[in-house]
Amino acid sequence: MYFNSFDFAIFLPIVFAIYWMVQNRGIRWQNSVLFGSSLIFYAFWDWRFLSLILISIIWDYFLAQAIHREKIKIRRKVFLWLSILVNIGMLGFFKYSNFFIENFITAFQFLGCEFNFDSLSLVLPVGISFYTFQTLSYTIDVYRNKIAPTKNILAFASYVCFFPQLVAGPIERATNLLPQFLKIQKFNYNKAVDGLRQILWGLFKKVVIADNLAEYVNIVFAQSDQLSGFILCLGVFFFAIQIYCDFSGYSDIAIGTARLFGFNLKQNFAFPYFSRNIGEFWRRWHISLSTWFRDYLYIPLGGSKKNTIRNVFIIFIVSGFWHGANWTFIFWGLINAVFFIPLLISRKNRRFLDTVAQGKLVPSFKEIISMLSTFSIVCIGWVFFRAEDLTHAITIIQNILVFNFFHSGIVPPNVNIFTYALSLTFLFLFMSVEWIQREKKHALELRNGNISNWLIYLFLSISIFLFGGGEYDFIYFQF
Repeated sequence: MYFNSFDFAIFLPIVFAIYWMVQNRGIRWQNSVLFGSSLIFYAFWDWRFLSLILISIIWDYFLAQAIHREKIKIRRKVFLWLSILVNIGMLGFFKYSNFFIENFITAFQFLGCEFNFDSLSLVLPVGISFYTFQTLSYTIDVYRNKIAPTKNILAFASYVCFFPQLVAGPIERATNLLPQFLKIQKFNYNKAVDGLRQILWGLFKKVVIADNLAEYVNIVFAQSDQLSGFILCLGVFFFAIQIYCDFSGYSDIAIGTARLFGFNLKQNFAFPYFSRNIGEFWRRWHISLSTWFRDYLYIPLGGSKKNTIRNVFIIFIVSGFWHGANWTFIFWGLINAVFFIPLLISRKNRRFLDTVAQGKLVPSFKEIISMLSTFSIVCIGWVFFRAEDLTHAITIIQNILVFNFFHSGIVPPNVNIFTYALSLTFLFLFMSVEWIQREKKHALELRNGNISNWLIYLFLSISIFLFGGGEYDFIYFQF
């Protein structure tokens, strides 16, 4: 069930109405509504995979209890590793089996040995990369005594499969989200209205910006060997905006939907394309995943106290591999590590902790250059992220650098000029709004009761209805 589908437009109001109707019956009723609706939501993708998420819930619920009760350190560690191995094992089996089989065969063929293993016909369970990390953080935090395990299995189950953020995050921590399932939620009008605003902006980013740009991106990357360097640059730029609007659009809808039910999810994107170096970018992009790797992998490896450069490479490469079973994602992580290391060595990785041009409408020339250079670096990585394989990515970069930069024109082929111009207009509008609102939690965070706000809502709604692109999958559903 997609957030931008007619099914969800029916599903959400029904769940919303039932949830607040049972408010006076107590917390168990509220959590039952959320748990039941979350299972229905997930079953729309493939009901067979409900068993996997239920296994994760039950397994980690009881292991967390065992970790908390056990006083002997070695036994606590055994219970923790049981949680890690089962969760990572399921994730690895469904997501990476074919990757390892194919590379195993390739390696032995290189040595002159022939193998005829067939790839496994596996369907990747949607959201498994996200809810696996969410349950893992729970058992790890219990092991570290950062949180006491809950005895309320219904609240824990609701926390794990909370439908707004089940499929593509944000990856929530039990320390933030689980306590919210342990108390009765009271309807808050201002919170609900702000949630609707964030949903509206997320839908606009997804269906008007991302989905329309997807048309051009698909053409450019499919015909990259025939196009000019300029059009390839344009395609890479469009993909950078597409993946941001697609993924942050999902996060906006997820966070806004959660607010309708009284829950506060953590911000997942903080206007990352206005970053002044790659370090700032990674503090603002997919924040829930970046901080997860920081807290549960980087710091345990030694963080910045021991083998720092090694740890950074591990984090970025694992992050790339988390995104998909393809060498392009691993190389994408490696490239970002290479860009990040010089900042780390020069101790400039935490140089920009504030918002660019804070309190000002116009940035300085130096800030403009910093943002453009950072964005260009990020786009180099996006080429590998989007390409079919490493050869494809390298070919695109080579074709961008050829001398005859405009040999096939400046407009992507097979593109309607009117829709092309319209997309550019929406793109300029989107970037302007994001810039003006960059100090807010989301771009449509406005004061209530202003008539001009209603004109904005009307314009965005009409734009979604008239110019929304095709029903493309959210990009991060494949991860």
